Amino acid sequence: MGGQRPLARRRRRRRLPRRHGTPSRSPALLHPLKPNLVFILTDQQRWDTLGLVGGPPAETPNLDALARSGTLFTSAYTPCPSCIAARASIFTGQRPTTHGRLGYRDQVPWRYPVTLTGELARAGYQTHCVGKTHFFPQRLPLGFASQDSYEAAQNFDGQYVNDYWEWLKERTQGRIHETDHGVDWNSWYSRPSHLPEELHNNTWVVTKGIEFLERRDTARPFFLHLSFHRPHPPIDPPHVFFDLFRDRPMPKVPVGDWAKGNLTPVAGMNAPFGQAPKELLLRARRAYLAQVAHIDNQIGRFLMFLRRHSGGNPTWIIFASDHGEMLGDHGLFRKCLAYEGSAHIPFIIAGPSPSRIHQCAAPVSLEDLMPTFLEAASLPAPASVEGRSVLPLLSSTPAEVGWREYVHGEHSPHYAKGTGMQFLTDGKEKYIWFTLSGKEQLFDLRKDPQELHDLARAKANRARLALWRARMIRELAARPQDGLSDGKQLIPGKELPAVRPALLS
Repeated sequence: MGGQRPLARRRRRRRLPRRHGTPSRSPALLHPLKPNLVFILTDQQRWDTLGLVGGPPAETPNLDALARSGTLFTSAYTPCPSCIAARASIFTGQRPTTHGRLGYRDQVPWRYPVTLTGELARAGYQTHCVGKTHFFPQRLPLGFASQDSYEAAQNFDGQYVNDYWEWLKERTQGRIHETDHGVDWNSWYSRPSHLPEELHNNTWVVTKGIEFLERRDTARPFFLHLSFHRPHPPIDPPHVFFDLFRDRPMPKVPVGDWAKGNLTPVAGMNAPFGQAPKELLLRARRAYLAQVAHIDNQIGRFLMFLRRHSGGNPTWIIFASDHGEMLGDHGLFRKCLAYEGSAHIPFIIAGPSPSRIHQCAAPVSLEDLMPTFLEAASLPAPASVEGRSVLPLLSSTPAEVGWREYVHGEHSPHYAKGTGMQFLTDGKEKYIWFTLSGKEQLFDLRKDPQELHDLARAKANRARLALWRARMIRELAARPQDGLSDGKQLIPGKELPAVRPALLS
């Protein structure tokens, strides 16, 4: 962590290959020791759950402090708003169209020869993961030397071992299971966990992370991935955190002028859309924030231990989420959508020294994580990587480093036919195109961050709509196998598969 004095004047810096437009001068090169790397990932966490961003009632003092010492990226978006495809972008540095996962489909083998953890392991890093990976089959190394796994039925034979469940069984003599509270894995319903806080899954992730730090090989730098399953449902924070948020004032649930069709009564507690009973929805939104607050509390516990056990090496910490959660916004739940609740993610980087720029509005995405970690480790990005290191943005403006204008995201239909979409955003505006119907949406995120007003049909916005449409035409023309653009126009009437056929052969 902090406190390391730059040695650039005393030692000649080794010149690294310049990849993907990354300048040869980088914050990573100010430290000659191989840095330790910590990657903290949550599952299904909205951008506006950071206290630094959303303010009350959100409560994340540890993440806020991390952002104040490092850099908060305010326009970070997932390239595919569901678990598996987003994680494929993280570990390959590729966009969904390249790694082949365009939506959600489980139990499709991961056959990627070049990965973030593989590159770090080859460079001598001790690599360890605690928590959820969503790799298939379960315990696929993908460059990790060891894992404390929290997975579902990921094996080819349908059998699996969840290390957390085994740990919990040992401590309760098999009397208590994590799901004894009766809340399902995709439910919007909430209740406090029946487990003591020290046995909660959020706590286990950090407990195992601390155990790794205590037992690691101190002669080598490490890459530690702490992967929280929450705030993905079940929405079951420890009782003390549930109670902390029980009576907190909450902002009004946003419902856009385009979303009236979603407001039929919700059809069960696992429904992806519908109008939930007001009090139950309010409780779920409070409990979701309580879950995030508990994760933040545990991250603080981990960082406190890390400061005492970094081994003298400089340390880079990156915090992000794979995607968000609609949580009742616009009558929608879960993810797989381009709207802010689902697609806009928290993204924080804190290096060994304080950042010069503490908030950056440049549009970034999850495929940027792999080249960022590699540059922090003074390693070149392989040719297969499509993302860009964001480290230059810690000390220079987007214009100075020639950063991209916008990011592209997508998701194949999941909850219902017709929901497959493509989207573009620069953090100021957002354009969404539904591939089956050809419907377009346009939002001004500066004036309307909750996406209450769809501007696509207003005559005054024709020029802006045409600009974004032209950008989408160019994006999709570069992938002719999808048949969504001929380079002159968008071609509706088709929805893409969740995975490309090549992954199934």
